[in-house]
Amino acid sequence: MLVEIMSQSSFGSVVLMLVTAVVLSVTLALFPWTSGKARAAAQVPQSREQIQLSYAPVVKRVAPAVVNVYARRVVKERASPLFNDPFFQRFFGGQVPGGSSRERVAQSLGSGVIVSKDGLIVTNNHVIDGAQQLTIALTDRREFDAKVVLADKRTDLAVLKIDTKGKDLPYLKFRDSDTLEVGDLVLAVGNPFGVGQTVTTGIVSALARTHVGVSDYQFFIQTDAAINPGNSGGALVTMDGKLAGINTAIFSQSGGSVGIGFAIPANMVRLIVDGARDGGHIKRPWLGAQLQAVDKEMAGSLGLDRPGGGIIRDIYPNGPAAKAGLKVGDVIRAVDGHDVIDPAAVRYRFATKGLGGKADVSYMRDGDVHTARVMLVAPPEDPPAHETSIDGRNPFSGMRVANLSPAIADRLGLSVMGGQGGVVVLDVEQGSPASRIKFQRGDVILEVNRRKIERVKDLTGLVGTSRAQWDFSVRRGDRVFSATVSG
Repeated sequence: MLVEIMSQSSFGSVVLMLVTAVVLSVTLALFPWTSGKARAAAQVPQSREQIQLSYAPVVKRVAPAVVNVYARRVVKERASPLFNDPFFQRFFGGQVPGGSSRERVAQSLGSGVIVSKDGLIVTNNHVIDGAQQLTIALTDRREFDAKVVLADKRTDLAVLKIDTKGKDLPYLKFRDSDTLEVGDLVLAVGNPFGVGQTVTTGIVSALARTHVGVSDYQFFIQTDAAINPGNSGGALVTMDGKLAGINTAIFSQSGGSVGIGFAIPANMVRLIVDGARDGGHIKRPWLGAQLQAVDKEMAGSLGLDRPGGGIIRDIYPNGPAAKAGLKVGDVIRAVDGHDVIDPAAVRYRFATKGLGGKADVSYMRDGDVHTARVMLVAPPEDPPAHETSIDGRNPFSGMRVANLSPAIADRLGLSVMGGQGGVVVLDVEQGSPASRIKFQRGDVILEVNRRKIERVKDLTGLVGTSRAQWDFSVRRGDRVFSATVSG
């Protein structure tokens, strides 16, 4: 019995071996990748890069073009913090003995990027704003005094210049920021917290962020590369070693990086650099229309399939938009093929086009899609500015004013449409009657003592006479307020 069982088992083993051989032969025929050819393709790593992936080659190219920016300011403060105590202020009626102010030098640190071999450097405007002295420190420990060639608060960018004595500097070339995609690898280079040049890595987390609130032209690259205080003005670079953007802001509740950083796109940076090369003048195209964001409810009432874009609320007579056939109520959805999600995106697309040529604007009207070709021209200074300083015994003394025009409005970040006149405040002298009344840059004076103010000459004709009382109306943003002060 035992022998019989063994005999049957042996026969089964033979059958199993035959079946296995047939299956293996078929498998090798159908799937040649399991053969020895695949094993022959495997090789021993031939270089360090093949053994361990590294960003070092990119960093070696870009790091020398990223610099430290030291900004020194003279600030005034009380001789003792004790005199700032509200109790002492109230007890002495605001005249605190020994409460004189003293001056001290405050120094802040930021980063910058060399963008030309002869020493043009881009940084953030908030890094150098109000500085009396600027020093640039290179990675090789050389230091240079710098001067401001152009400072633009609207984009929060500034261009500095150092004297290289004819020696070429390493610099970064611009990347076309419109070619970036979410998921692209990027490096952030700067000097966070003053610890020295630091490189962090991440990806492009989002594009076209428009609700960051750190400049007038809100259109940012979002990245999760660590950006901290001191990184402002530093470089966001792609793997080809080109400048994708200038690191500008972070979203943080603690002051440190939480992986949400924002950079100004290189296409906007290039525009500011070109302006610096052109004598410090920035020339931006002007649409000549006032836009409002299209939300979900508005989109439904307009018959749109989704919210987004900008609806034209007002249009300037004979401006570029009007000449192209655009009308109030049209909804702009794209500029030169780039979708625009809100008015900020429309402004960015026009600003980065530069002057000359045309832009194709896609818009919705009565449920149909149309395209208008808008001329890229600068806003006109019509009427002429006639900049004038006001003095004398009046509430406007200490301010510098000008006639409101599209050019002046663009310079101040204001909107001006048809039928809007007035005199705009360009600057207010510290400690003057105008500053004590809280006038601000960009305020538009509409009426004084029941007389409409349309030109600077209307205002200067009134303030030349003494009065017991002054009544005036001022537009600030979208609000109009009135006030009465004694003469």
